[in-house]
Amino acid sequence: MPWREATPVSERTEFVHFASQEEANVGALCRRFGISRKTGYKWLRRYREAGPAGLADSSRRPRTSPGRTASELEARVCALREQHPAWGGRKLHYVLRREGVARAPAPSTITGILDRHGLLNPERRLVRDLQRFEAPAPNTLWQMDFKGPVPTERARCHPLTVLDDHSRFNVCLAACPDQRAETVQDQLIRAFHRVGLPERMLMDNGSPWGSDRAHPHTKLTAWLIRQGITVLHGRPFHPQTQGKEERFHRTLALELLSQRPSWRDQDELQAAFDDWRDLYNFERPHEALGQQPPASRYQPSARLFRSVLPPIEYEPGDEVRRVQQKGRISFRGCELLVSRAFIGEPVGLRPVGDGVWDVYYCHQRVGQVDLTC
Repeated sequence: MPWREATPVSERTEFVHFASQEEANVGALCRRFGISRKTGYKWLRRYREAGPAGLADSSRRPRTSPGRTASELEARVCALREQHPAWGGRKLHYVLRREGVARAPAPSTITGILDRHGLLNPERRLVRDLQRFEAPAPNTLWQMDFKGPVPTERARCHPLTVLDDHSRFNVCLAACPDQRAETVQDQLIRAFHRVGLPERMLMDNGSPWGSDRAHPHTKLTAWLIRQGITVLHGRPFHPQTQGKEERFHRTLALELLSQRPSWRDQDELQAAFDDWRDLYNFERPHEALGQQPPASRYQPSARLFRSVLPPIEYEPGDEVRRVQQKGRISFRGCELLVSRAFIGEPVGLRPVGDGVWDVYYCHQRVGQVDLTC
């Protein structure tokens, strides 16, 4: 899978970050990203020589030099704010320190500077998220959702977002033409090639990965389970279950989408997504991470994506049935509904009590039948 022609810098940034980690296997990463070892080492060398600017095909504008007087420092604060209109005092303070300003103004002082220069929005109020769970390690859990559609001059686009729960690293930010299962699968395959497979994925109950509470699985979730990923669905009408995704969507809207009155087409929106995604993952201070960017806590998964999978096998003692049309199986003289998502696939029935059987598809329990009813 070679660099994408439209916005190659985004993938080069990810490659260099992962290849620079301790004990990284550069050869394996080159294979994941679909490039030669020669190309991989070329971009590593350019990054060492020129930093992020070395990953571009043309030179970038240099950063503003550190201010030496109070007025110059205020000008620098204002310039950072204009560059990132949604960032407040805490984020700007961290960025100044990261860029070498030893005596960076305190966050409250920066807020005062912004206020004096008319760069604060008095109507905006910070809404803090409640403290909730966090996955213990990268790739333990990914969250996936569609953001509300974004209009362009040609058609509406549907932003697909996938976030690593532990690090808040954005795995996928894609301007999709629709919300079809095939579209989502194509984007996930691209992400799986780059960073490997997660252990679990959390999503809501909407299309294309949800059906209804009794039978929540679809062809897309069946494909994910087949890859060895455990699929989780949030509680209906409880968007806070995917709080990190909801917060990411607000950040995306505030820092990128609200800054432009309109977009020409899907390609222009995707190019903007790629640039902002690099900023979010590798530069933007994240308050929940101690003002470190998400990439500081993320690394690729050791579980590789395979397009060809071995046959499905179940445990000894399981009774195996193939799901027929309308999602039903024949079991012990009964016609039982499993799910249309698994039509043509084998499922395993595992006894858990008198007349009660758990139904498994691959590793995941997908239902239960009670023959005593």
